[in-house]
Amino acid sequence: MEMFYIVLLVFFGLLFLVAELVLLPGVSIGAVLALVCYGSSVYLAFRDFGPVTGTVVILVILVILVLSVIATVVSLRAKTWQRFSLKQEIRSSSMPVIPAEELQVGDRGVTLSRLSPMGKVEIGGRTYEAKSQGAYVDQQRDVEVVGFENFSVIVKTIK
Repeated sequence: MEMFYIVLLVFFGLLFLVAELVLLPGVSIGAVLALVCYGSSVYLAFRDFGPVTGTVVILVILVILVLSVIATVVSLRAKTWQRFSLKQEIRSSSMPVIPAEELQVGDRGVTLSRLSPMGKVEIGGRTYEAKSQGAYVDQQRDVEVVGFENFSVIVKTIK
């Protein structure tokens, strides 16, 4: 029964070591728990079975540690983790288009909604938020760009 506990402690030590390397890198909780399990298994082996079994358990733990380090180095060098990484690019922006970069003073368009004093206009096939330069402007009226304010176009009606 004591051998079962020794094997169980070595197994839990291995699980904690894997958790430290994969799930909790840099936290060190898994590494501390792995060391506690390994130390306890070595202590039990020496106490219950003598120096020969204790030495065998130490050698098993050393082999496990060396294989863990080799597996970690190989997995990082072979870029194994790239299979799990996101490769999709996001090309959209949350920033609206700045009308001053696309339009010029004097460009003409049509109101899509009533400008009272803000609304929507279509200029060059694109829709922009617009502000009238004075009075309200009804829908489907021809307008001309006279300026820009933040993300809005300032327009006036064409008579």
